[in-house]
Amino acid sequence: MNKVIVVDYGMGNLHSVAKALEAVANPNVQVTVSSDPQQIKAADRVVFPGVGAIRDCRAALHQAGIDQVITELFTNKPILAICVGMQMLFDYSEENDGVDCLGLLPGRVKFFGRELTDSSGEKLKVPHMGWNQVEQIEHPLWQNISQSSRFYFVHSYYVKADNAAVVKGRCEYGHLIDVAVAQDNLFAVQFHPEKSAQAGLQLLANFMAWNGEG
Repeated sequence: MNKVIVVDYGMGNLHSVAKALEAVANPNVQVTVSSDPQQIKAADRVVFPGVGAIRDCRAALHQAGIDQVITELFTNKPILAICVGMQMLFDYSEENDGVDCLGLLPGRVKFFGRELTDSSGEKLKVPHMGWNQVEQIEHPLWQNISQSSRFYFVHSYYVKADNAAVVKGRCEYGHLIDVAVAQDNLFAVQFHPEKSAQAGLQLLANFMAWNGEG
């Protein structure tokens, strides 16, 4: 039986993610929420979620001994990172007066700003909360999802990747922001697929069938 682990380090919509994965899984797949490093290492696929302040997430990840596990798995099995899980992969976040992240991908996590406006000068709220269109850049996890489909976001900080080649999705919210990145067996998204209706479920289904190749 194939095993999918949703990483539990006390910070994330773990059970809603697990339920969404179960909804798209075939009968020979077992979805488990776990904080056990050995179970995470033994899984066939890993989902790395996160919500809340990144300093708290970073500290909880370290305290649970899972930061090293994520680093070890970075190049050897399919991983899907979600929201703060995606931000954690980069070098540094401006949140909480500055936090060093895992440094697995080059780039920074930046604050939207207090006087954020759209292209017509209309003031935008922070956090970026709600549905927004995503410009997809070719990758297997976009299969059967229409270009410019809407996904659900909740975040006050956004990723700016140093390497444009890893960026697989962007959207506009005061800035052009990187909302999906991929490298080898990793795919990461800023939005919440488990809250993104059919497009989100399709992305999760694609992850469950993905062999970890771009």
